[in-house]
Amino acid sequence: MYFYLFITFLVIQRLAELFRSARNEKWLISQGAIQYGSNHYPWMIALHSLFILSLVVEYYFSQGKIISYTFLFLFIALLLFKYWILNSLGRYWSTKIYRIPGSVPVNEGPYRLFRHPNYVDVVCEIAVIPLVFHLYYTAVIFSILNGVMLMVRIKVENDVWAQ
Repeated sequence: MYFYLFITFLVIQRLAELFRSARNEKWLISQGAIQYGSNHYPWMIALHSLFILSLVVEYYFSQGKIISYTFLFLFIALLLFKYWILNSLGRYWSTKIYRIPGSVPVNEGPYRLFRHPNYVDVVCEIAVIPLVFHLYYTAVIFSILNGVMLMVRIKVENDVWAQ
């Protein structure tokens, strides 16, 4: 029961992020933003969609493992960190890579402390979310796949801001 509530919340939360991203993309484009890295974006969507599917499949075959409140607490902490990131970026946040010509990187919130806090959050979420229900295969496999994806994505983003 808790697992299905958790997955429902996760899906709604991810869809809300996509909605926010789409709204922000319209604003970015209206400001003359250029999109970069569009060739890897479908792979990223596939990765995150398969991640959720993997959670459900592994949970089904694990015969309903109990919830880990430690990892649930970490997940909630990661959500708070993510909302700090999203609020710091404001309209500049998107699931795609955009840059308005002549703009400079945001230097607010966690972006004052280190580079790419959003990706740090994503790395942690991919590891922590499955561990809330002891889904070790999903945690390991998707942490590796996400690491490969982020190597590509961060390189594109760094190249964009180096221009």
